[in-house]
Amino acid sequence: MDAKDFFMNGEFLSVERAVISIRTHGFAYGTACFEGIRGYWNEQDQQLYLFRLREHYERLLRSCKILQISLPYTVDQLIEITRELVRRNDQRQDVYIRPVAYKADEMIGVRLHNLTDHFTITAEPFGNYIDITGLHCGVSSWRRIDDNAIPARAKITGSYVNSAFAKSEALQNGFDEAIMLTHEGHVSEGSAENIFLVINGDLVTPAATENILLGITRDTVIELARRELGRITRERQIDRTELYIAEEIFLCGTGAQIAPVVRVDHRSIGDGKVGPISSTLQELYFEVARGRRPEYRAQWCTPVYTQAEAHQRERQALDHPPDARLHHPPDARQSSEVLD
Repeated sequence: MDAKDFFMNGEFLSVERAVISIRTHGFAYGTACFEGIRGYWNEQDQQLYLFRLREHYERLLRSCKILQISLPYTVDQLIEITRELVRRNDQRQDVYIRPVAYKADEMIGVRLHNLTDHFTITAEPFGNYIDITGLHCGVSSWRRIDDNAIPARAKITGSYVNSAFAKSEALQNGFDEAIMLTHEGHVSEGSAENIFLVINGDLVTPAATENILLGITRDTVIELARRELGRITRERQIDRTELYIAEEIFLCGTGAQIAPVVRVDHRSIGDGKVGPISSTLQELYFEVARGRRPEYRAQWCTPVYTQAEAHQRERQALDHPPDARLHHPPDARQSSEVLD
């Protein structure tokens, strides 16, 4: 269901009350940082699993440190606040959770120090951000912003203007998504996704030094490839033309999930179809994220509802099965405008 409540500065407020002033520093200057966290509904378990919630909040606190934002919460407290927010909204479908820490003073003047810090969390229903069945990407003329300009390892709201330039250019030129290069001309990432290539059978991704966000889904892919496929990922510089000769390419991120690429700059990748490694990793990712793989569930999936609540919901589902004629599952190819 749609969100009824948001969390704001220590309180659960109705959506109508959770507002900020148009004079807010973070709104005017982009002095804020955020996370994008997915929750996956598991119908069999009658449970909503929040995927890698702890790692997301650990990264948020690192972003806060870079932006000189102080939050009065530990990672464990943020986890419990988030679970409670979703429970209050009684959300039992895939959701997107967005915590935002921001400079809240209503003033004119650019700085980070000696300002008031505020914090919000929203949780809303969410489908696919981009197509996950085969993307046509274009290399962007907009270069990825440098770590010495706006640190890429922090999810700073203002830096996403760089992504917006690339994304709009790609869409307006007839592509599905952008691939961005560094100022040195090496592959960095998508507009809001990390990128992986399969070259000569090896899984390759840009190194942390290529102005990438150190993605949590990126880390998940590296770990799944090692544990399930026996493949070690090589983190290195990647030249633009390696995109054209790669056997497979896929993008990944909390929003993007695992999104295979079948064409780049009007050139087919491999045979122009989703490759076997991309397909296998995509299937593995969804199995793991929905809590269907017990060996990963305790490590990466945070349940929202208590066991008693889940069992009660399961009994209700058995007593009152939905009319199949009225059930219309969401289109898996539908996109959303919420950035990762």
